[in-house]
Amino acid sequence: MPVVNFLKPETKANLQRVLKEHEHPDIRERALIFLLLNDGNTQAQVAQTIGCSLRKVAYWSVHGDPDSLDSLKEERMNGNYRKATPEYIKKLLEVVEKEPQDYGYEFGRWPGGRLATYLAEVTGISLSGTQVMRILKSKKYCYLWAKYSLEDKRDSKKREAFKLKLEEYLRSSKESPDKLQVWFWDESGFSLQVIRRKVITRKGTRRMVRGDKRKGRVNVMGGIRYSDKKRLVDFLPVGNGEHFYSVLKVFYQEIQYEWAGESKNIEDFEKDGPKIVIILDNASIHKKKDILDKIEKEMPNIKLEFLPAYSPDFNLIELVWHSAKEFIANRLFKSIEELEELLNRLLNEGDLIIKWGRKLKGKGGAVNAI
Repeated sequence: MPVVNFLKPETKANLQRVLKEHEHPDIRERALIFLLLNDGNTQAQVAQTIGCSLRKVAYWSVHGDPDSLDSLKEERMNGNYRKATPEYIKKLLEVVEKEPQDYGYEFGRWPGGRLATYLAEVTGISLSGTQVMRILKSKKYCYLWAKYSLEDKRDSKKREAFKLKLEEYLRSSKESPDKLQVWFWDESGFSLQVIRRKVITRKGTRRMVRGDKRKGRVNVMGGIRYSDKKRLVDFLPVGNGEHFYSVLKVFYQEIQYEWAGESKNIEDFEKDGPKIVIILDNASIHKKKDILDKIEKEMPNIKLEFLPAYSPDFNLIELVWHSAKEFIANRLFKSIEELEELLNRLLNEGDLIIKWGRKLKGKGGAVNAI
């Protein structure tokens, strides 16, 4: 026989208040179960009266404690995650700006799940990785490829001094292009291996590009003039000091012929022609003493200005190489000749359209191309 009036008067009054006032319907239902059982109803009768399963009534009559309201709650009532407090969010923003190694971890980046795990340890609030990323998104964070940084190897004083010198060269070349030309010089390579780039594709799918290994490479060397963005690029079997000299020799002759035109004598170029400042990096092929001596003797109008160490962001031609590789991305070339023919059209014949206002990707955009 069911036990009648097993509830204490104060417990019964508390359950009646919960039945009337509690905001959660499941808590009100569990309070009603105990009140009906207290009136002498069997579990089956209670289930029929409430309209729930007998199993539910049996479970809460055993696991619920009418004297403790907390016992009538279950874990899912807390939601799928606990709420992030302002202190939690402050700590999250502090942690995400530092490296995992700063906190004793061996991994190198912070995915959402690892952030959630660490913050659960230090704050006691357990969120999912998805919720952590949602909080970061609301704070204007996003998940992007990291960039390589050379800042720790750079000499800031040398960079600042070079920047001032470069700005003066560029100003003078704009004001008096007949007296001074500034060229940015470099080498690059293009492989037959497909260059993979991000593409627009339907959500949930991934565009496929050829991934087979293919041997073959086209090496290019040349420069771009700052004033009018004219490009002179040559192809070479391998980059070395002798090829640097030979390409520069052809370049010098092209500038002479351009200057002379139909009205000037090419022999007067060294006296009346413009000075040519070439900005280039510190590659060993650019700094061999015998090559530098030959350039100084045979091409006196040329002045080589070497970039500070680890400063490719000052070299405008980096944007040309990047734009060319972006243009041919995801394409499969049948032969070296096919790739070289396209590169010649892009680099020398003007087919490559470059957005000069953009930054040099991954290099900071220190040179103003406009």
